Amino acid sequence: MTTAPERTASARLLGLLARDLPPDRLSTDPAVLAAHATDRSGSRPAGEALAVVHARRTEDVTVALRHAHALRVPVVPRGAGTGLSGGATASEGSLVLDLSGMNRILELDADDQLAVVEPGVITADLDRAAGAHGLRYAPDPASAALSTIGGNIATNAGGLRCAKYGVTRDSVLGLEAVLADGTVVRTGRRTVKGVTGYDLTALLTGSEGTLAVITSATLRLRPVPVATATLAAYFASFEQAADASYAITRAGVEPALAELVDGPVLHAIDPALRERGAALLVVQCDGAGAAAEAAAVARLMAPLATTVQTTEDPAEAEALLAARRLALPALERLGRPLIEDIAVPRSRLAEAVREIRAISARHDVPVFTLAHAADGNLHPIVVVDPSLDRLPEAAWEAAGEIFALALRLGGTLTGEHGVGLLKRQWVAEELGPAAHALQRRLKEVFDPRGILNPGKCL
Repeated sequence: MTTAPERTASARLLGLLARDLPPDRLSTDPAVLAAHATDRSGSRPAGEALAVVHARRTEDVTVALRHAHALRVPVVPRGAGTGLSGGATASEGSLVLDLSGMNRILELDADDQLAVVEPGVITADLDRAAGAHGLRYAPDPASAALSTIGGNIATNAGGLRCAKYGVTRDSVLGLEAVLADGTVVRTGRRTVKGVTGYDLTALLTGSEGTLAVITSATLRLRPVPVATATLAAYFASFEQAADASYAITRAGVEPALAELVDGPVLHAIDPALRERGAALLVVQCDGAGAAAEAAAVARLMAPLATTVQTTEDPAEAEALLAARRLALPALERLGRPLIEDIAVPRSRLAEAVREIRAISARHDVPVFTLAHAADGNLHPIVVVDPSLDRLPEAAWEAAGEIFALALRLGGTLTGEHGVGLLKRQWVAEELGPAAHALQRRLKEVFDPRGILNPGKCL
């Protein structure tokens, strides 16, 4: 419930924004507010946002933040709304800053292998534009066809190719960002190397809109590999597939991706896939040695898997990867997915899988599991009835045990989706009191009035 002073501040803010922004930038239409209230996590915020600013240029962001900061009105930055942790949910009385309209590729430099883009550029669109120059944008989140670069940077998104090419942070060279008071800062550089000063680019990447609002990014591009080879192997159990994925690492092969899908997910995609095995491991190698690396993986898999299929044809490779890419849409057809995102040391992946199965049985909660196996990143997914107002207590208890498991195995609460709203209560346990307090002090330095995405991340 908003107070009288808050209502006064909100009214003043709307008046100032209407005065200082172009007329098509500000909306208070209830339908627009509802469309911008939540993200793909399904988190339902209490109350209604104040308004939506549809930013088109950096100046729109500076105007909105300068006035919101002066009046202490909370601001929620937002891209495409594909986040999975509630990071873009808009609480009552907040100003939503929609950056999806800032969608220009400002520069694509093939010689220096970089691009400068606005935050609303769709990830796959940048990859296609780079492809015209024989380059690509390496980060490959499952939502690449929908998610924006700004959202990927905010959550430090990972994806299928992160085993070899790293997460989003590894491709961000520099940023333009607006601080809470409207000040524009530029961080980083256009070079691959650079160590002047503190690494503010890395700090802002993954900060979930709590430190600053990103308005452009200088991104590293990479050459399209000269060759790729893809392998799909089915196994009698998910644990066997997890052990097989670690065998690839022990053998010294560095695949571009290694994706694991369990039997329940396979059945949700197509029951015929489940009949082929209880787990699917898809491995892709790239570069000049792709064929030799794939052959080495095939030899490793042969005594462990029930079937192994290898191809160097791009169309056939996409068909083999289809089961991984279709996994989340298939689960969304079953209900509302609570998509968890733990990571554990690669050597303990099979152990984590066994424990997750035990947690599922103990709470009588079905858990569907995907994994970026090459870097130990597991996605245990609980699917619940979408008509429920809140998640069942058993689902939360299972999730809590899964988070505790990740920490006990030397892992982390989140490998790529971010903390958002859904995981805040476990953050202090992972960070420890001293580091948690330090991060809170950093938040205060960047955002002394606490207006930027309050209640998220920490």
